[in-house]
Amino acid sequence: MSEEALRRDIAEAGRRLYARGFISGNEGNLSVRDGDRLLVTPAGACKGFLRPDEVVVTDLDGRPRDGGRASSEILMHAAVYRRRPDAGAVVHAHPPVATGFAVAGLALDRPVLAEPVVTLGPVPVVPFGTPSTADLADRVAAAIGSSQALLLANHGALTVGETLWRAWERMETVEQYARIMLVARLLGREKELRPEDVARLETLRVPAGYPPPPGATPSASEGGRFPPSQDELVAIVAKALARTLSPGS
Repeated sequence: MSEEALRRDIAEAGRRLYARGFISGNEGNLSVRDGDRLLVTPAGACKGFLRPDEVVVTDLDGRPRDGGRASSEILMHAAVYRRRPDAGAVVHAHPPVATGFAVAGLALDRPVLAEPVVTLGPVPVVPFGTPSTADLADRVAAAIGSSQALLLANHGALTVGETLWRAWERMETVEQYARIMLVARLLGREKELRPEDVARLETLRVPAGYPPPPGATPSASEGGRFPPSQDELVAIVAKALARTLSPGS
């Protein structure tokens, strides 16, 4: 794809983030890897009104090549690309409901919907790091090796994709997932998919065009997460004991 086309796509993706309410003011940032350089949204610009000619070019470490001033989160973007050679784009935004989960420290890791199981996998919470710092970049790099999307504690969300539009799609899916989880919790119940159903859905990832990240581990526990938490281990053991000790077992 030509540089001009990539610039247009970045501007359009920024417009969509703004139109959907995933960012406000000058929030959010996007980038695309183009060979040995990055095309990045500029610092201090509203992405809802971004022009293609405002997109900044940097090297793979985030150093400007064209004299422009790249997003203040360029260290985070560069760290993602170093950790994920398969990633062609990064989207960072503040979708309200997903960011609410990030503020609450609640991961989106319950297998309750088929689509997120296939397209996202679990979405963990990355511990808080000060925005625009190497500390945050290191925390994100440590988590993104096994995830397609992250919640950034007290900050927002980040998604990756082989293309900008795949990363954008995942950001939409993260927010939709969060909305449905919120409704389920308000209703007082989350009915998870059975482990065997999760396993079948995971086999659909590659045929559907959603290969898992290089460091991903297939689900191996009840609830679809690996490794299970301490509470989940207790529940699994208790359930097994109840089956063993029940009359007629």
